[in-house]
Amino acid sequence: MPINKFITLESTYVPLPIENVDTDQIIPARFLKATTKDGFGDNLFADWRYNKDGSPKADFVLNKPEYKGSVLVAGKNFGSGSSREHAAWAVDGYGFKVVVSSFFADIFRNNSLNNGVLPVIISEEFLAELFAAGADNTVVVNLEEQTITNKANGKSESFDINSYKKNCLLNGFDDIDYLMNAKDEIETYERNRS
Repeated sequence: MPINKFITLESTYVPLPIENVDTDQIIPARFLKATTKDGFGDNLFADWRYNKDGSPKADFVLNKPEYKGSVLVAGKNFGSGSSREHAAWAVDGYGFKVVVSSFFADIFRNNSLNNGVLPVIISEEFLAELFAAGADNTVVVNLEEQTITNKANGKSESFDINSYKKNCLLNGFDDIDYLMNAKDEIETYERNRS
């Protein structure tokens, strides 16, 4: 599945002020039998989102119509637990293009980047300000400048990203696309080497 180019995104966001959200909470293990990425977004946070009979839980944030957007703002230590790539598939499948937190588990962060989802690490203070803003607040995430701006108060913070992964996201490349794009350079190098 191709990765969309990411340069700048302005969006409302869904606040999930829960710390230590692990990958089993993001996508419960019973949904890991599929061999494609299809349908994982439907089961994002399934145990928090649905009752046992499959009906939506009215008090869960993804079921509240006032919260929507392409950005998930999560509590500290998001994506801990097992290394299942399915967690990033579920986040992407739901429609989130950015996940914001003050800390991510390394494997989840890398799986997200590999699947075209941008993990943005911000300070605890900036995170608290996003949680305190209203449901219609927006953020602007600028990958080229590596900044995130809270439109409620105009404050911005910078975030770090691996330069290779930044290049891939800006160009809409996965790892294979990146190599295919460099095919001529690789072939020239190989010819000149021998």
